[in-house]
Amino acid sequence: MIVVEGGDVEDEDEEVTETVAPQEAKAPKIWPDLATQHRLKCERRVETIREVFEDDDEESDPTMVSEYAEEIFEYMSGLEEKMMPRADYMDSQSELTWDMRTTLIDWLLQVHLRYHMLPETLWIAINIIDRFLSQRTVSVVKLQLVGITAIFIAAKYEEILAPSVDEFVFMTEEGFTKDEILKGERIILQTLDFQISHYCSPYNWMRRISKADDYDLQTRTLSKFLIEVTLLDPRFLPAKASLIAAVGMYSARTMLGGDWNDSFVYYSGYTEEQLYQGHLFIVEKMAERSFHKLALYKKYANKKFLKASIFAVKWSKAHVAGVSGIENTMLDADLV
Repeated sequence: MIVVEGGDVEDEDEEVTETVAPQEAKAPKIWPDLATQHRLKCERRVETIREVFEDDDEESDPTMVSEYAEEIFEYMSGLEEKMMPRADYMDSQSELTWDMRTTLIDWLLQVHLRYHMLPETLWIAINIIDRFLSQRTVSVVKLQLVGITAIFIAAKYEEILAPSVDEFVFMTEEGFTKDEILKGERIILQTLDFQISHYCSPYNWMRRISKADDYDLQTRTLSKFLIEVTLLDPRFLPAKASLIAAVGMYSARTMLGGDWNDSFVYYSGYTEEQLYQGHLFIVEKMAERSFHKLALYKKYANKKFLKASIFAVKWSKAHVAGVSGIENTMLDADLV
């Protein structure tokens, strides 16, 4: 639980938050881009594979609406950059740190799990938080209010039966009032110009990539955990949702002893060279000594999720330490 102070929320015309002057997003220093020549080489390979790849299976799967798939994903790709936060927004925050963001997200994971919300609700909520903090400066005592209001908005948009505002007050142990959350909702939506529905989570791309291995259960389950790991790591803020989905699937395939063949390149649009750095970031994050204390680890340690976090953390620590011979199965994983 994040410790917060109560108190009334100021009126919208008072200085609850300060607007951050629009800045051009800097080139991501923490997500190294491939050299231009190398990147173009990877993109040419993707195009070559797309030209020769026969997608007969998708045509027989009505859920993939193959006649519209290309246009759908082209449209979603256009929305990706529009809905991304500034990767360096913490530089504009006078009181907040990246560690505070991690603590907030870990707490939101607990809230999300307790109320059995849909995965997309969590991704929308965190996207709202990051985009809001990209435009407004927020004090430490109001950070949790931003978080609970963001998941309140996301739940109203995504859930069939969203928790009431009173339940969200309870989630904060009455650290904030109903009026504060409702007022925070107005401020956030106005700041983001009500642009919520245009965000597409990595799950949209992961479902398509999973066609490459016929929706293998272990790979899908493990990759779901791995993409949620990226939520805790600010190094992934400059990464598009499609890239995060591909990194998650690539990392899952790597941990389970699979390869990134042409089929995966076709469905993801990324080559192995473009995904390897993100894979290393995930491995580094899971190898941290305190990672097992996070709500995310405990969530995926459940048998319901094939003990994905136990397996992945053990794999990461073994490979960071240079140890080989770890079992490539999740169900047999033991506690670290």
